[in-house]
Amino acid sequence: MSRHLLLTAVLGLALPSAIHAESVFTGRWALTLPGGRAGWLGVEEKDGSFTSSILWGGGSVVPTTSTQVKGDTLIVTREQKNKEGKVTTETLTARAEGDLLNLTTSRKNAAGKEVGKAESFSGKRIPALPARPDLSKVKFGAPVQLLNGRDLAGWRLMDEKADNGWSVVDGILQNRVVKAKDKHFGNLRTEAEFEDFNLKTEVRTQEGSNSGIYLRGIYEVQVMESFGKPLDSHHMGALYSRITPSVAAEKPVGEWQTLDITLVDRHLTVILNGKTIIDNQPVLGCTGGAMTSDEFKPGPIYLQGDHTNVDYRNMVLTPVVKQ
Repeated sequence: MSRHLLLTAVLGLALPSAIHAESVFTGRWALTLPGGRAGWLGVEEKDGSFTSSILWGGGSVVPTTSTQVKGDTLIVTREQKNKEGKVTTETLTARAEGDLLNLTTSRKNAAGKEVGKAESFSGKRIPALPARPDLSKVKFGAPVQLLNGRDLAGWRLMDEKADNGWSVVDGILQNRVVKAKDKHFGNLRTEAEFEDFNLKTEVRTQEGSNSGIYLRGIYEVQVMESFGKPLDSHHMGALYSRITPSVAAEKPVGEWQTLDITLVDRHLTVILNGKTIIDNQPVLGCTGGAMTSDEFKPGPIYLQGDHTNVDYRNMVLTPVVKQ
């Protein structure tokens, strides 16, 4: 046998073990949860082992307890504790059909007894992120003044049955929440919907403020009274639970603060009080409380109003012009 043929034979034998085909489940998935809420699942594989993180409606993106692939099935578990400390284990099973996932969820208590009924839901693969955009080359259109300083024209509650804490007083959009068992205050959204844009506004936090600005109804830039606190993905200017600000730029409670937010090609820039705290960073998926997990739909600006008091003024959106 010639040296060339011998080398070819050796490489041929080595090739199957050297090349590891990526699992069909690896990647990021936009979930439509039972009841229609938005969710997200990220699956990673390293050396044949799998890990995952999940967003289940509201709250934060969190790591799951275990992730396995058995044949054509993905099995993900996550443990949850209620206020009494009782643990429930939720098991998600998924099968892929191209870029779609068919999933079911079931729950068991600590004794192994089924809790509730199994539910079916769906997922769709999120396409790979594009290259980081060159913001100096992005073309913007005419600016849109979202707040007229007089009334709530152009805005409405997301849930018409919710209590309304929003009003315009002396040119300022205020949200005032009354803590009571029979009260559930609503989020406020624009009637208009948008694609990519730059958004500039001023915000004034109150004592204990916890609000947020949802971009296209999908990504929450956190608005919180966090002056003097350590950097965190849940503090002022963060992309909630996803991107931690690089520097602390908050002002003390009661002072007006400026936010300059740019969303282009699933990349986010946030400038807080003149300091860049998120610099053209990739966005991996929706955040808790999103209206949808579909990152390619136009959507409104929505302001979180179900938690605490907060003030806004001078809100201007400048849309990106597609070229």
